[in-house]
Amino acid sequence: MAEPYKIVVGLEVHVQLLTKTKLFCGCLNKFGLPPNSATCPVCLGLPGALPVMNEHAFRLALRAALALNCQIASHPGQTPGFTKWDRKNYYYPDLPKNFQISQYDLPFSHDGFLDINVAKDPKKDYTAKRIGIIRAHLEEDAGKNLHDESGKGQDTLVDLNRTGTPLLEIVSHPDMNTPEEAIAYLDEIRLLLREIGVSDCEMQEGSLRCDANVNIHIPSADEPKGYVATPLVEVKNLNSFRGVGRAIAYEAKRHYDEYKADTKGTFRFGKMLKTTAGWDDAKGITVVQRHKEEAADYRYFPEPDLVPVVVTAELIEQVKAETGELPSVARTRLQSQYGLTAYDAQVLTAKGRKTVAYFEAVAKALNDGKAASNRMSDLIYPALTERKEEIEAFPISATAFAEFLQKAPTNSQDRRDVFKIVLETGISVDEAKAKAGIKEMDETALRAAVLTAIAANPKSVADFKSGKTAAANKIKGEVMKANKGVANDLVQRLLDEELAKL
Repeated sequence: MAEPYKIVVGLEVHVQLLTKTKLFCGCLNKFGLPPNSATCPVCLGLPGALPVMNEHAFRLALRAALALNCQIASHPGQTPGFTKWDRKNYYYPDLPKNFQISQYDLPFSHDGFLDINVAKDPKKDYTAKRIGIIRAHLEEDAGKNLHDESGKGQDTLVDLNRTGTPLLEIVSHPDMNTPEEAIAYLDEIRLLLREIGVSDCEMQEGSLRCDANVNIHIPSADEPKGYVATPLVEVKNLNSFRGVGRAIAYEAKRHYDEYKADTKGTFRFGKMLKTTAGWDDAKGITVVQRHKEEAADYRYFPEPDLVPVVVTAELIEQVKAETGELPSVARTRLQSQYGLTAYDAQVLTAKGRKTVAYFEAVAKALNDGKAASNRMSDLIYPALTERKEEIEAFPISATAFAEFLQKAPTNSQDRRDVFKIVLETGISVDEAKAKAGIKEMDETALRAAVLTAIAANPKSVADFKSGKTAAANKIKGEVMKANKGVANDLVQRLLDEELAKL
């Protein structure tokens, strides 16, 4: 049953960039190092230490912005491409400088979009929905607080290794209206940024983090807009895509309950400050933490230790050339070039560029894109999952797989059995078929086998001629048993043809 309200969601996605060093210093940007071992006077904010911009980080951020269809530093009254850095002032234990170098009013990218799949059944269909991107800007990450969770009141420890890591913040418009749409958006962001080499987007390592801004619209004929909007809540501590979906659904229902209990009409957007809430995944609830600061509270001002950057048209063209084919473009091309369905193209691109390249080599060798897609789904994908391998480590090359398919049994189960033998032993297809006891026949020999089975089963033939069509199954079964590996549909066709002659 549909809920009596409309969920409105905007996401703030924070992505760590794949650089060797941090954004403003030479410290290693690497997950899992001993606590506080990758720090220096710059990222610790010691007096006299000055930042130096990491050019590679900026190029990666620019690559992501272009892939998100963003305009690049197109600000009224400014030189085209002009962007600057700002200090965002606030105190947290994991931010030793007491300010974060970020971007405020002149971000390097803005006004983009990303298309996501919002089909009722994404496993079968593809229905695009465009999500607007307000801005994608570059900033430095803060450190990490390690809280005592035993309840014994022990100290909170601070690890500053993450401080100064290059971070891309992607802020969407509130264009998502269900938990499923939010998850689809995150899936597409992760796929895109991995494919273009911007980030590994490992949520469990903190290289992709997400905050969800949630409120609801409740239909009301008394309101000028036709609905009542509840106050905005920013939900943090979202550590999985599933958690994002659960938190949005919970928060929307909580808003509706608050709205129904509100007798003074104060639980309204614009009448209450924006609130920050934490998500408790174990309990499945949000916990209000504080009222959200506004821009004035952060006392933004231009960063005095970094010069502005002007992004040139030449740099944009260089970065575009480095980016390669985007997943959205690949999906369209695979459909038109190889005749794949929208769903098949989506499944394939979701597995990455190397899998797409493998597929294309197989499809060209077979001259049949649909067959290549189907057989990869039947054979390659389950084997990769079972072996816990990526396609580049798979022992059967695309050329060898195409050759296998040209010689493999037509019966699906026999094909899987032979493929397993080839994969485990490395022997040829013919040797594997012999080992599996599969003897394939040409159509002439198979037709002779069908005629022999008909002659050996006069009662079944008589029953079939009297109208008992199921009697033909006994004849078919004998042919299949005697000719292991033959295609079911081929036997059925030959049997139908010969019975029709009687």
